[in-house]
Formats: sequence, structure tokens, C-alpha cells
Amino acid sequence: MAIDSLFEPFVYNGLRLSNRFVMAPMTRAFSTDGVPGEDVADYYRRRALGGIGLILTEGTVIDRPASKNMRDIPDFYGEEALRGWKRVVEDVHAAHGKIAPQLWHVGNTKAGKWLPDAPLESPDTMSVADIEKTIEAFAASARHAKELGFDALEIHGAHGYLIDQFFWEGTNHRTDDYGGKSIGERSRFGREVVKAVRKAVGPEMVIILRISQWKQQDYSVKLAYTPEEMEAWIAPLTEAGVDIFHGSQRRYWEPEFEGSDLNFAGWLKKVSGQPTITVGSVGLSGDFLGAWSGEGASATGMDELVRRYERGDFDLVAVGRSVLQDPEWVRKVQAHRFEEIEAFDASSLQKLY
Repeated sequence: MAIDSLFEPFVYNGLRLSNRFVMAPMTRAFSTDGVPGEDVADYYRRRALGGIGLILTEGTVIDRPASKNMRDIPDFYGEEALRGWKRVVEDVHAAHGKIAPQLWHVGNTKAGKWLPDAPLESPDTMSVADIEKTIEAFAASARHAKELGFDALEIHGAHGYLIDQFFWEGTNHRTDDYGGKSIGERSRFGREVVKAVRKAVGPEMVIILRISQWKQQDYSVKLAYTPEEMEAWIAPLTEAGVDIFHGSQRRYWEPEFEGSDLNFAGWLKKVSGQPTITVGSVGLSGDFLGAWSGEGASATGMDELVRRYERGDFDLVAVGRSVLQDPEWVRKVQAHRFEEIEAFDASSLQKLY
């Protein structure tokens, strides 16, 4: 069957994967006071045993006062938290898996368990000194990732969080060199983060950058309305050191621009020349928004995914809710046990297993 093509190995620089499936990063907030425990390690180990090519962890925050908006989001700094992540890496590797942390700063976004004592940080409130310290905090966490033995790392530059807040004219009103009327100008902060991370980890460790057009503040917004605007946004990030672009969509099959059926990841590959990851309701009937209101989603076919992959639109496929629901999802797909694939139940978001 055509789905077998997604079980080809993937090799890029120092990253070698057994197949094209990636576990998408999903916020879990089960790390008490920011420290991942044995249950977190077991959670990732089970997905490695399930055959996923690469695990992208939940968002893990850098060492800044306002980097997270829930207490139990995991930290990626500090002796105790890093010791917990070391166990995660060791357990995943013992299960013959590959894993990359997602490095994150939430900016001024809020959550239900907002930390009232944490100051907000956004493009409009940060001094140049704050920006410089934040860039160094990303670099420091990247160094930790390399030291702990992670196989790659991902920078979270999507979904209306801090880096994306700099990208977006709706949240970046700065008049200095970190602002600007064009997406190319507003990408400076993101570029400097990537450059600092590249310097911290060296040339071989793969850097993934997750970006999106949509924001949690506005699901219909775009940063780039044309391929030319996308190139102005993406080319400098490529030059800065991004190896793989992770193009986040709500529904991967939707075209990005009129006149072409290329999706977001397809256009990212076209304008950057780099490998890309597609994501967005892979193998499911509904997008993630329904999950937050308690809606499930039934399993669907993946012919369209395979068509786009075999055409060369993208290189890797990130799967979130299906792998959250069933750690064996990849094994079932590989063995063509499609009748055993479980529908997504939103209650899975409330537990770690």
C-alpha cells in the first residue's frame, strides 16, 4: 500500500530516523513545579516503543520570569528539571527512539492556571536588554539539550507565543530594529534566537523551527499573504540556521495560497529549500479546536497525505492527538491494522499514559 512510503528512513545532518512520522508537541502540564518525573519519562518511552520516528516533546520553557503560564509546564533549565529530562532521554533511547525538546516562551498569553506573580513579556513591553537576555536563555537551553543527549531540538515560533508575537504586526508595535512594517523586518528577533541556538549547539545538531500563520489570538490571520511575503519571512530564518521548518496548520490538506494546492509545509519547502514537517488533523476527522471543548474525532484515511508526501511537498508528518490517544498508532499503521486505530477521545487530554 502507498502508506508504506512513509516508513522510509530520513537522514539529515546528525539526525537519522527510521520513518517519517513525528510525535507533535502537545502541552501536557504534568511536570510538578516544572520538573518532569517518572510518569513523564514513561509517557515518552511508550511512544518510542510504539515506533514513532521522532518525538517532539511538549513545550519546555527557557529561563525567563514569564516564560510559562501554568506552573506544571516543564522547565528546561535548573538542576532538578534537567535531571528529569536526562531520564526522559535515557528511557527513550533505551526504547530505540529519537527525541527533541521544544524550547518555548509563551510571551503574554494566559492560561486557566495563570501565574499571578509572573510578569508578562511581549514585544511591546521588553527592553533591548530583556530581548538579549531572552535570546541567551534560548541558547542556554539549547546547550542543555545537546549536553543531555537529545537528538535534535525544536524552537517554538508559532501559535501566537513570544517569537510569533514578534513576527505578527498585530502584537509587534515596536519602532526600533525589532519592529517594522514588513514580516522580514519583524523576523529579526526570531533570526537572532536561531543564530544564538546554532552557535550554542554547533553545525551538526538539527534545529527545527515550528511556525504558523494562525494564532490563538486570531485563527484567521496570516503573516504572509503571498509566496513573496513568505520568502521574505523564511529566507532569513533559513540563513540563520534552521534545518527543518515545522509548518503548523489546523488541517494539513488545505492549500496555503490561491492558484496552488500546496499546503503550508509545501510552500515552506518550496521557498526555503529545506526539509519540512506537515501537521494538522492527520488521520482524524476534526481539527484540534474541538478537542478543547470536549469533542472527539474519528479516524480517517490518509490517501491525501500520501499523495502530497509522494509528490515531494514535505518530508516528515507530525501526528498529535492520534499518538496521544494510542501509543501504538504508528505500529498499527505500519502493519496495516487500520481497523484497530482508535478514535480520539478528548478525555485523553486530561491524563498521562
